Amino acid sequence: MSMCIAVAGASGVVGRRLTELLHARHEVRSLTRSPEDAARRGVRGRLIRADFGRRAGLERVLEGVDALFVATFDPVDPRHDAHLAAAARAAGVRHVVKLSALAVADADAQDLVTRWQRECEHLWRDSGPTWTLLRPRSFMSNCLSWAGAVRAGEPVRALGGDTRNACVDPSDVAEVAARALTDPAHRGRAYALTGPQALSVRDQVARLGELLQQTVLYEELTEREALVRWRARYPEPLARAMLEMAGRQAAGAKTAVTEDVPRITGRPAATFGTWARGNIDAFRPDRDPNAF
Repeated sequence: MSMCIAVAGASGVVGRRLTELLHARHEVRSLTRSPEDAARRGVRGRLIRADFGRRAGLERVLEGVDALFVATFDPVDPRHDAHLAAAARAAGVRHVVKLSALAVADADAQDLVTRWQRECEHLWRDSGPTWTLLRPRSFMSNCLSWAGAVRAGEPVRALGGDTRNACVDPSDVAEVAARALTDPAHRGRAYALTGPQALSVRDQVARLGELLQQTVLYEELTEREALVRWRARYPEPLARAMLEMAGRQAAGAKTAVTEDVPRITGRPAATFGTWARGNIDAFRPDRDPNAF
């Protein structure tokens, strides 16, 4: 049965893939700050400008929506989910799928980002519509932040290169989200989404090198160096939270593999190698077209 589904955060890596999966069979409203940028990124559906930092206008864009997917990230100013929840309730949205994080299930994880995710989960549980919570580990696509260095022949620089994370392909998360949005069997559930094995940065770098058929070097950052990098991109509280999260990973808190992706999708979770093969062009250096 065709539904009207809104995707809040449609320009994100999960949101983009989710609109691709849904648009052929359902009416999709892709909510984003910049429809122009979303169009360039290939977001499908009806592109709608939406500012989640303001309550005004959100109820109107959610009128007639059956189900809502929510991917937000602003733990320093956490009003986005509250505004969306109030608008969804007022507009009569029946079901919400919230993208959270697997760290919320770890009582020892008390960094700013994880506390914010827990608060968002509580907010949506009490918001009125039925809900499904998706709790992924880190996305495999996070390593796209290394692409510039790899293309330039420079080392990949990161903190905790030997620590492991059961990272997940965001396309797998999107497929689980599509099923949770359209199948009532997933209501009231929280899913832990991981890849099929826990990998280190060094493992990922080595795999990229194999696919590129070139040596890709790794260089370990100190905590101080990592903080300097994060402070250049994020507010201080968020930079500190990232350091805390890295510490939890170093303690082995992110290595467990779960079976929710294969159980829900009916196929094995994608490996990092599969993800990397599909995205390897992002890491290739510019080539002279006259060379071929």
